[in-house]
Amino acid sequence: MSHFETDAIRIQSRSDQREHSSSICLTSSFTFESAEEARAMFAEEIPGNIYSRYANPNSTDLIEKVCAAEGTEDGIATASGMAAMFSSMASLLQQGDHVLAARSLFGSTHQLLTRVFPKWGITSTYGDISDCQNWEKLVQPNTKMLFIETPSNPGLEIIDLEWAGKFAAAHNLILVVDNCFATPYLQQPAKWGAHIVAHSATKFIDGQGRVIGGLILGKKELIKEVQFFTRHTGPSLSPFNAWVLSKSMETLAVRMDRHCENALKIATYFEGNSELEAVKYPFLKSHPQHTLALKQMKAGGGIITLTLKGGGERAQRFIDQLQMVSITPNLGDARSIVTHPASTTHSKLTPEERASVGISDGLIRLSVGLEHNEDIIKDVERAIEKSKY
Repeated sequence: MSHFETDAIRIQSRSDQREHSSSICLTSSFTFESAEEARAMFAEEIPGNIYSRYANPNSTDLIEKVCAAEGTEDGIATASGMAAMFSSMASLLQQGDHVLAARSLFGSTHQLLTRVFPKWGITSTYGDISDCQNWEKLVQPNTKMLFIETPSNPGLEIIDLEWAGKFAAAHNLILVVDNCFATPYLQQPAKWGAHIVAHSATKFIDGQGRVIGGLILGKKELIKEVQFFTRHTGPSLSPFNAWVLSKSMETLAVRMDRHCENALKIATYFEGNSELEAVKYPFLKSHPQHTLALKQMKAGGGIITLTLKGGGERAQRFIDQLQMVSITPNLGDARSIVTHPASTTHSKLTPEERASVGISDGLIRLSVGLEHNEDIIKDVERAIEKSKY
């Protein structure tokens, strides 16, 4: 078995053009040599591409690379990260099922569980990661799935993947893990018992804020069900976006090394700043789950949270004073980015719901880019000082 970096670069399909770098296969459909070949491919008796909504050489390249990185058997590429989150649940759930989920979730995933799935008779219950001993009481006779994200967005809460895998096995639950913040380079949930691993490839996997995409990876028998669902509902990834993301995988390791190096330096620099209530980063010793992060992550990732004294008004002033760091809802870009979750990505949550997952009005999510760390520090420090008044 090759190393992560080698597989991410060397896994690719070949055409009869003998190209060194994978070509873009911009086609909606594929031809057959005969009516019998068409029949056999549709019947799945022989392999082959049929229609790009089903599969395309570019999406196949991407899936094979990320499956190798995650240690999973098969996968599906989707048009966005939320298409991946939705399809990873909707394809495996039915009316009357119940989902047990960690309370700390991305805002749109929360909306799926609380507003979309209930329309179809699928219910959910949240558990607090700080009180895992009580999760046994939350399992219902119709509980079918355990859904978690770790580190969480944006609060950077860490869930014990070993515990989650054993818990899911004990209760015969499908364990789905959103691995977006960690990426396959830093963390592989399947090693700890996850049945499905989902990604917003839009983030660190792309790494330059260019395209949108998602990934669902896991056990072959489950992916077959997901594949049926996605083929007939149509959240397919475009060949061009798949090509971009596959090429991006070639540099994921070196980029994540730099993201993590920068983030740790910046988090360490601002920890203890008198204008901040808190600085949170998984590889800071002050992080509540620091030991756990060391256990299951290769490094701390590229996201930091800064909680400014002065609440939402101060946070808004801070953002407006930034000169280099971008203001945008994305993350995982080569360029550093700030977001105010309370008024943007998690604004649809009630104040009580935000408070329950540690999203205060003064919290800023900083996606640390690949710029020189001293320039990022300079811009953030200037904005902290100028936002005082």
